Amino acid sequence: MRETTRTDDGRWIVVDGRRWRAEDPSLPADAAARLRSHLGRARSAVRLAENDDDRDAARDRVQLAKEGLGERGDAWWDLSEADRAARASDRLRRLDELAPPTR
Repeated sequence: MRETTRTDDGRWIVVDGRRWRAEDPSLPADAAARLRSHLGRARSAVRLAENDDDRDAARDRVQLAKEGLGERGDAWWDLSEADRAARASDRLRRLDELAPPTR
């Protein structure tokens, strides 16, 4: 099992000695769950892609989901809470258009 810790400031998680930006803690639970669902489906699509175009499209979805979660793009701690919420909402809208959730 991997050792995971969080830095004292909460901005980073450390997995096996490697630092990764933490998810934005101000995201509403439902939005964060939807973004993580999109992220998982996009990562699966990357693995299952049969050609470069499909793989690139899936990687673009991974990027959007990680931006929405605050793990990529402008650091969430440098943005206002309103800007962070707007970014998450925009990325969810775009992801829903690209890969509608299955129910």
